[in-house]
Amino acid sequence: MLLIAHVAGITSIAASIYLFYYINKQDRGNKKMIEISEAIRIGADAYLKRQNITLAGFVFVMAIIIGILLGFNVALAYIFGAICTTIASFFGMAAAVRANVRTANAARKSLKKAFSVGFYGGAITGLSIVGMALLGVSILYYFYPEHLDVILGFSFGASSLALFAKAGGGIYTKTADISADLVGKVELGIPEDDPRNPAVIADNVGDNVGDVAGMGADLIDSYIACLVAAMILGATMGVTFVVLPLLIAAIGTFASLIGMFFTRFKRDNPGAALNRGTFSTFLFFTILTFLLVYSLGIGDRGLGVFFATLAGLIAGMIIGITTDYFTSIDRTPVLRTAEAAKSGAAINILSGFSYGMMSVVPPVIGICAAILASWYLAGIYGVSNVYGVAISAVGMLSIVGMIISADAYGPIVDNSKGIAEQSGLGGKVIRIADRLDAAGNTAKAITKGFAIGAAALTVLSLFVAYSELVGIKSLDLINPYVIVGVFIGAITPPFLCALLILGVEKNASRMVEEVRRQFREIPGLVKGKTKPDYAKCVDIAAKGALKELITPCVLAIVVPIAVGFLLGKHALGGFLGGSIFTGIIFALLMANSGGTWDNAKKYIEAGFLGGKGSEAHKSAVIGDTVGDPFKDTAGPTINTLITVMALSASVFAPLIVVYALV
Repeated sequence: MLLIAHVAGITSIAASIYLFYYINKQDRGNKKMIEISEAIRIGADAYLKRQNITLAGFVFVMAIIIGILLGFNVALAYIFGAICTTIASFFGMAAAVRANVRTANAARKSLKKAFSVGFYGGAITGLSIVGMALLGVSILYYFYPEHLDVILGFSFGASSLALFAKAGGGIYTKTADISADLVGKVELGIPEDDPRNPAVIADNVGDNVGDVAGMGADLIDSYIACLVAAMILGATMGVTFVVLPLLIAAIGTFASLIGMFFTRFKRDNPGAALNRGTFSTFLFFTILTFLLVYSLGIGDRGLGVFFATLAGLIAGMIIGITTDYFTSIDRTPVLRTAEAAKSGAAINILSGFSYGMMSVVPPVIGICAAILASWYLAGIYGVSNVYGVAISAVGMLSIVGMIISADAYGPIVDNSKGIAEQSGLGGKVIRIADRLDAAGNTAKAITKGFAIGAAALTVLSLFVAYSELVGIKSLDLINPYVIVGVFIGAITPPFLCALLILGVEKNASRMVEEVRRQFREIPGLVKGKTKPDYAKCVDIAAKGALKELITPCVLAIVVPIAVGFLLGKHALGGFLGGSIFTGIIFALLMANSGGTWDNAKKYIEAGFLGGKGSEAHKSAVIGDTVGDPFKDTAGPTINTLITVMALSASVFAPLIVVYALV
């Protein structure tokens, strides 16, 4: 059975390599386009190299600590998990920075051709990440079938690096985006990707390190964690149920590959093509999963697993549909938020924030329904109730290959639009790039909602796994230690979010001043007669991101461990519960309100309500700059944050049981 997981992982990696060569064969366009794309590639590579060197020291120190306290094999697995995340993220980003210019050049031919190049460029990220994750977990299980704590160490390593990558990438990309918008659009009234803007290359680089490498690391983190949690909970029911999460993930990988063939471009609608691919993947996964559990010979329990898996997948689709409604450019929340911009920035911000709060309700109801459905359906057919909840998380994340592909498509086409504008390719090409970008924005918003929902079910599974490891049957809310744990856990996600947003604010302030200085001091820059110093802004974004990410990321690992040792295992259980509840609500609120503000701005830029340069446009840009760190830094980082906290608790659970002060 394990061979199926090996084959799926290898097939996924092989397909991503094939697509990488396919993308590289496409024409990069003229000299100007190549020059701009090379600047983006060099900036992205330099940041990731600097980030990986910085984090290598952290991984080394953490591995020594884990080795001393938990054993050599767990430390080795921790390093392996960190390496897998790093390789997958780097490979996906390497593809994205090559696909952007080729997408822009393809747009000179047709919308259909440009869509294909952009989507297949994104598919490289999706397939490589899923392949590395699935292959890594299945290989470790092959060598350590009786030691699931080793595989837990692998997940901890992957999640730790994912947290740093998502936080750092989020700070980087929003530093540049905010600076480019505030000085360029609001103060000078120039287009978003105008080559005169010193922050424009840093902004393009940020799309890759934040939305490709960062979001990819975020989802690989949840993907691995949900597999490991389900494997731990399946151990009480026999080896088949330990391996089953890997088999379901393998089926999801094959379904994603099939779904990509259905991502066909029809009737000049990129968004419809992406949706077609996602729904096709959903359908094929459902059929193949039923055939899988039927063939395993586990009787009615197979139906319990199938229905629990399906419950998680349906919840994921509900979250995606809800996100689409609250963030799409042609839906009521975005249109009303754009209309509110006519009354000023404050009213625009209030409108977007209110819709963000409203958007929390349907996903949370969907998550609750998935928990109840998977719990009872699993129990009815003789499967452990808690295993049913864990396997529903596996179901939600099983088609993550397709989800990440659609997500990575977004920053690729966003970059291609920037390259088209900076290269002066003309109105027709830019209009094609705009249509690709609009679909990409919606795809990114849906992916963020999906990732948050997946993190919710994943962390709930890890919470149950932690309870099993330390022997907690229930948590007593009258127990003062539990209450204290709940409160500390509840304040941790918003506190760390505040640190991340302040990190963006500090770094953006530095870059805004630099952009203003260049426009003020470089002769002829405003008129486009001389080039700005792009490298200076890239350097500010990179240094600031690495500086600002350290404190919140280290705290995410240290705080739950400290709670466990100082206040005991029950307090740590309360801590995990509190962090889950506030974490999911804050993540949904921030991601969706940010998406609403972003597309309200784009709606006005499309020529409505006064169009570019109008007072409504300036107000909407301010709303968008508030939403930028919401949706691309703090919001999505919470997914990884709560996963890392749950993994920290689970990895150190054996020591907490023995050495806790309470």
